[in-house]
Amino acid sequence: MGAGKWIGGIIGFMAGGPLGALAGYALGSLMDLGGNTTSYTATYGNGQTTEGVFAGQRNSFLFSMLVMASYIIRADGRIMHSEMEYVRNFLRTNFGVAAVSEGERILLNLFEQRKRMDMQNPLAFKNTIRDCGMQIAANLTYEERLQLLGFLANIARSDNNVCREEIEALKEVATYMGLSENEVESMLNLGGNSLDAAYKVLEILPTATDEEVRAAYRKLVLKHHPDRVATLGEDIKRAAEEKLQNINNAKEIVYKARGMK
Repeated sequence: MGAGKWIGGIIGFMAGGPLGALAGYALGSLMDLGGNTTSYTATYGNGQTTEGVFAGQRNSFLFSMLVMASYIIRADGRIMHSEMEYVRNFLRTNFGVAAVSEGERILLNLFEQRKRMDMQNPLAFKNTIRDCGMQIAANLTYEERLQLLGFLANIARSDNNVCREEIEALKEVATYMGLSENEVESMLNLGGNSLDAAYKVLEILPTATDEEVRAAYRKLVLKHHPDRVATLGEDIKRAAEEKLQNINNAKEIVYKARGMK
């Protein structure tokens, strides 16, 4: 994936604003290093192609994820190998080997930009992340934002130890993107086998009635349905399918504990 594809996607979907400003910095060095600026030729506006629209959505989704990931990864003041490796594997699996070095370079550029901004004002990058979250909320659907939050939670969980700073950063980002803290807790507990984790996945308290449990499950199935993120690509859709399976498992744990059918 050449740098031109990234830039084409950003221009087509999130031109201007804080994301556009970060894209200019984070992607600029890829151009300087000889990125393929002609590999993405889809048009936008009145002449936009369907392929171009979908590619723009997909690339903009990925760049948004990397921007927010740069905030989550550095939440505890460290850059963990396991977190970076999760991102590398994600890029390799879904976008090809060439995307790994480009995505990693973008992340490193974002880390460097944060350092520069925070030297002038300790809250500068945090405020930029807030503004990026608001821009994401205005450009991505609710279901797409949920999927993005799921990836961020997986990055935080990749070292099997989600610290307090990471949880706080995830809740910050979720709020900026128009999502809830309960949805963060749900994402962080996906795949858990305990009853407590299952209740958190379903976003309800153990004191909920059986009917409230059923209603919560039905609501989750609707908002996490894979078809709602299909335009982002088959790999994103598969990730949504895996999440839905984890939601089903949590439902089964709660149903069994309550003797529900």
